[in-house]
Amino acid sequence: MAQKGARVKKKALATFLWTMGANAMAETAPTATVELYVDRKTQQIFAQPGPGRERLGTFARIEDKQAAATVPQPAASPSPADGRMPATTADVARTGSPTPTAKTDNAKKWYDRISLRGYTQLRYNHELSGDAGLLRAPGDRFIGNNQGFGIRRARLVISGDLNDYVSLYLQPDFASTPSGSSTTHFGQLRDAYADIYFDRDKEWRVRAGQSKIPYGWENLQSSQNRIAPDRADALNSGVRDERDIGLIFYYTPKPVAERFKYLVQSGLKGSGDYGVFGLGFYNGQGANRSEQNNSLHTVAHFTYPFKLANGQYVEVGASAYTGRFKVGPPTSIAVDGQTFTPVDAAPANGSLDQRVAAHFIYYPQPFGLQAEWTVGRGPELDLAERRIRSRSLRGGYVQAMYKIDGSYGSLIPYVKWQTFRGASKFDTNAPRFLLDETEVGVEWRPSSALEIAVAYANMRRSNLTAAPYTRVKGDLLRMQLQVNY
Repeated sequence: MAQKGARVKKKALATFLWTMGANAMAETAPTATVELYVDRKTQQIFAQPGPGRERLGTFARIEDKQAAATVPQPAASPSPADGRMPATTADVARTGSPTPTAKTDNAKKWYDRISLRGYTQLRYNHELSGDAGLLRAPGDRFIGNNQGFGIRRARLVISGDLNDYVSLYLQPDFASTPSGSSTTHFGQLRDAYADIYFDRDKEWRVRAGQSKIPYGWENLQSSQNRIAPDRADALNSGVRDERDIGLIFYYTPKPVAERFKYLVQSGLKGSGDYGVFGLGFYNGQGANRSEQNNSLHTVAHFTYPFKLANGQYVEVGASAYTGRFKVGPPTSIAVDGQTFTPVDAAPANGSLDQRVAAHFIYYPQPFGLQAEWTVGRGPELDLAERRIRSRSLRGGYVQAMYKIDGSYGSLIPYVKWQTFRGASKFDTNAPRFLLDETEVGVEWRPSSALEIAVAYANMRRSNLTAAPYTRVKGDLLRMQLQVNY
């Protein structure tokens, strides 16, 4: 017992001497610092480096009395000179010197609320077999003969809240190619819209300007997040470039808005927040195309992401649009040795253009399944009758994937099958499009800034560049490198 008591006394004495020494150091060296590290897995804080630990920074311990004597106290309101609050004790303790804090939301100017981000995609398609050199695809102009490396997208997004009720979104693309031109990398507008909110929770809003039309699910998913190189043609042929000019009303309950945000930021390949319900009115001729009639298209969209008891996310929904579409002026074509110019049999305000689509998304946790199907009617060239008229269409796709996370990043192998029987209304003469395609690939994301994808594609699709629009079969090796910034 005597030995135990001696040990307690020695420990108390050591603690007292250490405390006195620390106080003395604080008086003579107020900026004495220590480096801290955090364990990536356990999130515990350490004072020494080690395996799996990341450096947080250098910190200084300052007594409250000393800090109060050296640090200006916060004012009741931001300084009128620059809108910044004076440094607080916490700022000095963290940095060792009085440093102005970030501006409060209310003090920020509109230009302080704007953010800048973007991504660039480098593509390469290699012909493997069949008539791959004769293949053409609306989603990738680098498919075909005489091709090499190409920049598929080079986009810059400028976005932010102008105030509590109005936000801005502007996205140009610097990898566009004008129709019929051999020169690439032209700048072209993709998005230019404002979101106008009707409540502080931002559940009700109207989107005004050029933006994505809420038809389909994959059409709304950003190319930055999509696994497969291109969108399915059956859905994308309804709204080429996925965009148009108009007014879209969206409703998203706040809890669901957080769910939409999580499905994108977590790497589960979500489509983003386009409302649980959306209703819109738009021109109908497509992005960056002038209006050709006095008839607007109407679109309706519904989707809901469910969270199951086991944490699995499942999203289901449907979309539909209706309107009149004005095809471009027909041009002469040669079929079976005869040359003729198709007749547009539609009324002056265009052909009937109607579609409905349904989607089902089982998010990759780790297995995932994605499927969409569409049916409808639209303008199509009837070679037998030599005229363009409204005809039925159908098509869709199924995609299975598996998400694997590890120290090497995120790996998602996938297989995608798609089919389409219908017109390509945006192409000259609105020719019939026959498509059957299977694609197997993998996406590797070693970091948030870099993604690499490789895929094998077996394609059977109509060549829409010239009559008689023959069907071409071929196999391709497709590769893409994406840089996010």
